[in-house]
Amino acid sequence: MGFNTHSDTQLNIRITRESRRTITIRVLPDGTVEVKAPRFVSRAAVLSFVDGKRSWIEKKLAQTARQQAELRNTPPLSDTELKELQKKARRVFADRAAYYGPIIGTDYGKITVRRQQSRFGSCSVKGNLNFNLALLLAPPEVLDYVVVHELCHRLEMNHSSRFWNLVEGVLPDYKRSKRWLKEHGSVIIARICPAKDR
Repeated sequence: MGFNTHSDTQLNIRITRESRRTITIRVLPDGTVEVKAPRFVSRAAVLSFVDGKRSWIEKKLAQTARQQAELRNTPPLSDTELKELQKKARRVFADRAAYYGPIIGTDYGKITVRRQQSRFGSCSVKGNLNFNLALLLAPPEVLDYVVVHELCHRLEMNHSSRFWNLVEGVLPDYKRSKRWLKEHGSVIIARICPAKDR
């Protein structure tokens, strides 16, 4: 539905009622503002909550518009390019893990690189590391951030303050890389996983 808050810009809002205690808002790729609300909260209260988040919503809408423009103007890699990238990936991730492992003070197991549609990295309980091939299309510092992120999970298998302190101790500016992935991650994934393959 279309809805005007106190600003002049109309929002395309979709409200879903659920058995939950809080209201959450998410901006979808098509620009829809998805609102999930408890069944007991009135419609007026939900819309008032949305109005209070107007600044955040508009920021996310602008970000989404930029991402969609990038997607339209960024072609997917060819099969040949993907194969070359895969060859390079094995060496790059092995080198970066070997560099950061001793700095963090941890070892690790097998390293694998895959074309994935969402996750950029993971660390198993056995210490095996998995990375997304798309990271080779990101700035080097962003790739390093994901490598450090997963290596720090060898010491803290969570996202507690201790974990983030470990990451920050190695990469003081890690938040910039984290933000880059949020803003451009869908674009680099689309280059290795075109819509027809998803």
